[in-house]
Amino acid sequence: MSQLRATKPGLLLCAGICIFVFLYLRTPTPEEAEEEPTYPAVVECGFYPDELCSALFEGKGAALQIARFCKNPHGSQILAHLRTPGNCSRISQELHFITRPLSAEESNFSLAYIITIHKELAMFVQLLRAIYVPQNVYCIHVDEKAPKKYKTAMQTLVNCFENIFISSKRARVAYTGFTRLQADINCMKDLVHSKFQWNYVINLCGQDFPIKTNKEIIRYIRSKWNDKNITPGVVQPPNMNSKTSESQPESTPEGNIYVSPNKRFKDEPPRNLTIYFGSAYYVLTRKFVEFVLTDSRAKDMLRWSKDIQSPERHYWVTLNRLRDAPGATPEAGWEGNVRAVKWRHEEGSVHDGCKGRYVRESCVYGPGDLPWIIRSPSLFANTFDSTDPLVVTCLERWHRLRVLRQAEAPVEPQWRFPQDGHFNRRLSH
Repeated sequence: MSQLRATKPGLLLCAGICIFVFLYLRTPTPEEAEEEPTYPAVVECGFYPDELCSALFEGKGAALQIARFCKNPHGSQILAHLRTPGNCSRISQELHFITRPLSAEESNFSLAYIITIHKELAMFVQLLRAIYVPQNVYCIHVDEKAPKKYKTAMQTLVNCFENIFISSKRARVAYTGFTRLQADINCMKDLVHSKFQWNYVINLCGQDFPIKTNKEIIRYIRSKWNDKNITPGVVQPPNMNSKTSESQPESTPEGNIYVSPNKRFKDEPPRNLTIYFGSAYYVLTRKFVEFVLTDSRAKDMLRWSKDIQSPERHYWVTLNRLRDAPGATPEAGWEGNVRAVKWRHEEGSVHDGCKGRYVRESCVYGPGDLPWIIRSPSLFANTFDSTDPLVVTCLERWHRLRVLRQAEAPVEPQWRFPQDGHFNRRLSH
């Protein structure tokens, strides 16, 4: 893959003028005022996508206008590789999976991933190939409600990789609720009993994407959290008006990340545990995972969690605050740069607003969010979807370039994404 090049001023100026002339400088007549806007027949997209992505990362205003038209999603190309099972060498090469450890440091420190998915298969492949290295191991929980074709394509993919497997137990998983917690635990059981050795486990969903490389993730864990778990969260202040109730339907939105959705619990917590509230996302040591699966307090906590709302936001952080738990961080709070999320209520203080759109109080990123994302100290960012495929396309090319620049092993040609090409976008009316 060629390096992301600085955008040619002439190209942006030409395309920007083209768009503004057609969209903004044209004065509609009263009869036209409520009609659909008139778009140019052809937009000059330049060397796509690297040239445009580079301008978006730099925050150039004209690039945002050009990005509205220059979309060349390759999701269908990704899915085409999964329609013909059996040719695993072709799938691995043409989907640009990295097939050898890139450094001795990474080879000696393996990560396990738990990924829950139910839709947007092409975007999941982009996520998977961004975090994939052969020394790691990946447990995929495919939601039972996913279509049959989706499950078949997923099986075709995982059959090509010894260190990727589908969870042995599947369920219909809600956005938040006990089924989400149980899906993670099911994968943990599979990971512990697998033949693969790993040091830490990280959970993801299909709408996440890494903004740090595998090497950077390992170094972050080792430098700041060596042999410790990362579970951001705090004790819920008893006097806080937390707009909560007993167990509600599992589709209830998460809302404010700093406020528990449980004002009171149906039953008292088991073993007189102090209940904490925090993130559903974590980075956990293998020994802590084994503790979760075997300790009687963890089992009691799991049974109790069936009757509360958003238990995945209580379970991990509560157990990690037990002083005798392996890798426990009893004095920790919200620290731990696990996810970069733009929450609506933090607009103006933590971030400059969502350039995409808000869904369930969090930002589904648009092209204008890319500069903020890559500046974040977090390991991963959330939320992405296929509404604007250019966002993930730009981010994965930026990420792969960082990965290959940091490689200490020879880089194989198929690990690079295809060279960008020059094209014009003909718009349909």
